Amino acid sequence: MTSVPGVLAHGGHAPFALIGAPALPAVLLAVYLAGVVRVRRAGGRPWSGWRTAAFTAGALCLAVALAPPVAGSAHGDFRAHMVQHLLIGMYAPLGLVLGAPVTLALRTLDARAGRRVTGFLNLPPVHVLAHPLAALLLSAGGLYVLYATPLYAAAAANPLLHQLVHLHFLLSGCLFAWAVAGPDPAPRRPPVPFRLVVLGIAIAAHATLAQLLYAGAFAALPADADQMRGAAEIMYYGGDIAELLLAFALVTTWRPRRSMAVAADTARVGHGR
Repeated sequence: MTSVPGVLAHGGHAPFALIGAPALPAVLLAVYLAGVVRVRRAGGRPWSGWRTAAFTAGALCLAVALAPPVAGSAHGDFRAHMVQHLLIGMYAPLGLVLGAPVTLALRTLDARAGRRVTGFLNLPPVHVLAHPLAALLLSAGGLYVLYATPLYAAAAANPLLHQLVHLHFLLSGCLFAWAVAGPDPAPRRPPVPFRLVVLGIAIAAHATLAQLLYAGAFAALPADADQMRGAAEIMYYGGDIAELLLAFALVTTWRPRRSMAVAADTARVGHGR
């Protein structure tokens, strides 16, 4: 087995310090569930149990990715690394975003805090980042940078950089899922057909990268041929499943009877209301 140099020399716990495993998933879930309880106690329209289940699943995916069995193996096995990447960058973000945490926050915060949230969503930089193409560049583009440049080796030798890479893929994965199919309001969100096209580009980008990994195109990666091919297959099929789930989440919101309500929500966010 070919081990990843540098990381094991730091004790094999680099991903835990910055992201805070297992503290981060536990904290995220605790805050979310506290919001659900508050909404239920307030009465009125109940919070969706499906949303709660989705967020819980996302937090559990993140916890599994950061727990010793997966995180420890990822330091010495490129296949385990790829499993960890899929959990952190695709599956956990999908569940967290489908849990609609912003909508939950808006239902629990007072009017002043709610205006601050919508005001943040109306900031010009958020408009740029919330565009599906920008989110695609940060998520899928980040993978090409990781594997096609010295970044992977540098992250293996630098625990802080390693942690930052994981944090990037978690945040960029959440951003992409939100921009494409998030139930939370987003500023100036493009129509569903456009977002489906962007999702198709993401699928093609991941498939191409998986094929390059399978062919051994990135010779500098510290893994033998068997590990590289195994990791490529995990990325190819595992990524497809995650993206198909995201596509399903997107098309289930594409209902004519809901189009006017969705447009009104987006307009309100776009005007900072």
